[in-house]
Amino acid sequence: MLPYGRQSIDEADVEAVVAALRSDWLTTGPAVEAFEQAISAHVGGAPAVSVTSGTAALHVAYAAAGVGPGDEVVTTPLTFVATAAAAALHGATVVFADVEADTGNLDVEAARAAVTDRTRVVAAVDYAGLPASPDAFAALAHEHGALFLEDAAHSIGSLWDGRPVGSFADLTTLSFFPTKNLTTAEGGAVVTADPELERRARGFKNHGLVRDRDRQRFPDEGPWHQEVHEFGLNYRLPDVLAALGTSQLRRLEAFRTRRAEIHARYDEGLRDLDGVLTPARRAEAEPAWHLYPLRVLDGRRREVFEALRAAGIGVQVNYIPAYWHPVFADLGYQRGQCPNAEAYYEQEISLPLFPDLTDAQVDRVVDEVRRAVAGR
Repeated sequence: MLPYGRQSIDEADVEAVVAALRSDWLTTGPAVEAFEQAISAHVGGAPAVSVTSGTAALHVAYAAAGVGPGDEVVTTPLTFVATAAAAALHGATVVFADVEADTGNLDVEAARAAVTDRTRVVAAVDYAGLPASPDAFAALAHEHGALFLEDAAHSIGSLWDGRPVGSFADLTTLSFFPTKNLTTAEGGAVVTADPELERRARGFKNHGLVRDRDRQRFPDEGPWHQEVHEFGLNYRLPDVLAALGTSQLRRLEAFRTRRAEIHARYDEGLRDLDGVLTPARRAEAEPAWHLYPLRVLDGRRREVFEALRAAGIGVQVNYIPAYWHPVFADLGYQRGQCPNAEAYYEQEISLPLFPDLTDAQVDRVVDEVRRAVAGR
């Protein structure tokens, strides 16, 4: 079975991990600091706070933003459930706004209509690696006294108007799961240029511990003393995984280039095929494509999906609208509230896309898609 996504590991990655294993540090140590500095260099210079997953990054980012009961978070339903769930876990009310019909990204005007005086965060997702108009969302959030969170789990390495993802939002969250644009096995990061947001993020990911004597309430307790002023959790990324991430970052541009080549090859092979839509894009964007979201028309998505799986093509669907999950349905969210997102979901199939995919494998996928859509 040809997977829809997988990691790309070379000998330099292996050597980096082995060196970390042989060092004095396995958990938080110098490799974590080096990784955070390397991330920062790739996202425009804002500090990066490494964490254990993309979901942890969202949880930490909402904590840094001060999200809590009585607050609202406006976001997209066309995302992995964590984008919304992490806000709900802080007690916020999640307000889903509809997406652009062609890209699947959160629609700026739909988000604008959803903003109220209780909105603390507007959270857009860079679906498939295509940035979700981050300049427009930053302006929208700030106009209403809210923060803009860019869920860039799909898009590290992408550019918008020549600027890297990570340089627009108050808080940008990244994911380094094996299928993403680079991997630490499990891992993520929060990027922010705001020193107070960074301080709160670093505190929350480390149990809320305060070791700075100038900030402690009982600084004379002893040199061992540490305090918790606000609750946090342990989301610390270990050195051994950070070492892998730093090694992977050295190939991020090569990964982006290869993903673009594969994406273009799919476009060329499928653009003239009746019954499907190839992915939309925006002139301002240079995406690091994480997904190739093909849309199958006329209610034939499941038929084509099953035919491709039977042919050994490990396609996936990204994503069930978040409010369709029973956990949100039980809170009163109803199907039908975001028709563009639901229509997109009902058509979408993610074709295999990862840097080690060969041209011959891409052509095989194209042939199988054409066969499945033709019904032969």
